[in-house]
Amino acid sequence: MPTREAPRVKATGRRLPKGERGGVELLLVHNVEHLGKQGEVVEVKRGFAYNYLLPQGLATVATDHHKRMVEKHRAKLEEIARERLAGLRAVLQELIRTSVTIEANANDEGHLYGSVGSTEISRSLKQQDLMVTADQIILQGPLKEVGLYTVKVKLAPEVEGDLKVWVVPSSSEAGAK
Repeated sequence: MPTREAPRVKATGRRLPKGERGGVELLLVHNVEHLGKQGEVVEVKRGFAYNYLLPQGLATVATDHHKRMVEKHRAKLEEIARERLAGLRAVLQELIRTSVTIEANANDEGHLYGSVGSTEISRSLKQQDLMVTADQIILQGPLKEVGLYTVKVKLAPEVEGDLKVWVVPSSSEAGAK
């Protein structure tokens, strides 16, 4: 009976590196549910590595070279994230200094015929060259009366602040009084 040789990785022709618990050490190329995220070194059973992760291109051999490449990539992504947060903080500082005035149809007591929502606030900010989407504006409910409101703006999980919103009667009604 012929002896069966241990499986080998086709690309390198070497055995896969063993982990501390006797499994196979692989570097994840993509996020794998219930296993890990891209760039992590994981230890899996030999069959899972050979039959699923490697053929599907979800992981590669955890060599020192691959680990260094992942660290460089991770450092670059962290720097991009830091720059993005700095830009969002600058936009937030501009928003805090700004107030928005929105005209709406209202009756004599100051009740609006409709309401002012995040879409109208976002549109008004865009006219002032401040790009804030409607889903970044957090309202407790629609604004239904004339007055000054403080509205939360959340640009990122760690970047949020307050925006002053003035709701005033439309100028066509002011002239009609």
